[in-house]
Amino acid sequence: MIPDTIKISNRKKISILVLMIFLINLQPARSLGTERVKQEAVAETKPGLLAIVNARIVPVVGEEITAGTILVENEKIKAVGRNLEIPAGARIIEAGGLVAYPGMIDSYSSLGLVEISGVAATVDNRETGRINPQVKAIEALKYDSMHIPIARANGIVAAVVAPSGGLIAGQSTLVKLSGWTNREMVIKESLAMVVELPGIRGGRRGFMGLGGQPAAVSTDRALAELKELLAKARMYEKRREQAARNLLLPQPDFDETSHCLLPVVKGELPVIFAVHADKDIIQTIKFVQEEKIRAIFYQVEQGFKVADEIKKAGIPCVIGSLYDQPPVWEDGYDSLFLNPVLLNKAGVKIAFSSSSSSAAKDLPYHAAKAAAFGLERKEALKAVTIYPAEIFGLDQIMGSLEPGKLANIVLADGDLLELGTRIEKVFIEGREVDLSNRYTELLEKFRKREKEK
Repeated sequence: MIPDTIKISNRKKISILVLMIFLINLQPARSLGTERVKQEAVAETKPGLLAIVNARIVPVVGEEITAGTILVENEKIKAVGRNLEIPAGARIIEAGGLVAYPGMIDSYSSLGLVEISGVAATVDNRETGRINPQVKAIEALKYDSMHIPIARANGIVAAVVAPSGGLIAGQSTLVKLSGWTNREMVIKESLAMVVELPGIRGGRRGFMGLGGQPAAVSTDRALAELKELLAKARMYEKRREQAARNLLLPQPDFDETSHCLLPVVKGELPVIFAVHADKDIIQTIKFVQEEKIRAIFYQVEQGFKVADEIKKAGIPCVIGSLYDQPPVWEDGYDSLFLNPVLLNKAGVKIAFSSSSSSAAKDLPYHAAKAAAFGLERKEALKAVTIYPAEIFGLDQIMGSLEPGKLANIVLADGDLLELGTRIEKVFIEGREVDLSNRYTELLEKFRKREKEK
């Protein structure tokens, strides 16, 4: 009779043998997978000498150029114009019949933070609690989100990724829509602090009560709380400075909230205020002026009612999604679409945003919708290119097709804001990026079905 211990040992040996055979058989498949990744990496061209020739160039800043050339050296644009001398060894891209635009910038999104909004495990855009200045969007960004290549394929090359929830949601970041890791994608890690003020209180709430839910906390209370936090941060910094000058004084205990708000009170980090109603906008303008902090307004659905005051305060506005209903029906069905038009006419600098992850690809159509309601086409295009760069202080490196700026270039067969326009090529920092995505995968999949019939 064979002892049980030997039986168990033999079973283990058999299990190990089966596992080894399985792994050996699996190895070619893994090798193929690795090779495929390597091939895809090579397919994304390396920056070097590049000449895009015979394109109609829309630099956004300055006049259009017909049959022009864009010279790219490494990550930056070297020259833009006509009849330029092409350096020896440059890769030449014939762009006859195509239009060259600067890549678009989404001024507020949840790209990489929200994958499927209905599946909690894929949503990572908010932290517990109401006061979270320490939270950084970059830490949660999913660099391989399927929404990123979809947005990229529609000409969007960079996006502001912002956390949400609470009074202080955290720090937004600006990323390029290309890179193997979230750190590779970073353009500016701490772009702006996000503060979310209460939504519009609906008054009579409009038709069938659809005019907006009453706010749980008033803007007065929210701003008062924020004022206390900023005062505490200033005192924290003052005590630290005093302790540094006088070694007999104790250093204050580390206060994470105050520490993370120091760049705000010093004017180093702007604050994005999500603000909505006209009265709340006026209150927030007063708050910003009293606290002497840098501000950017976001959403501003009733900004058109106080456009002159916003202009006088010199505060730029990021327009929220236009895929929505007016928060107050008494403002009119078209108030959301007219809002950016009237703000722009008043001289307020505006930028459009998708306010989304899955709909980030639709950024140009928000601008197009405003154009349909009276916004000049040139202004609409600027509001997804150079204006976002100016608002966030990055216009020296991106936002237009000018020498010295990053080579973020989109080649399209027509108007960038039109739904029927096809994006032919996208370059991010001089690299031609892959435009395949989940949509193209599904297209090819179901094309095969037609062939099989």
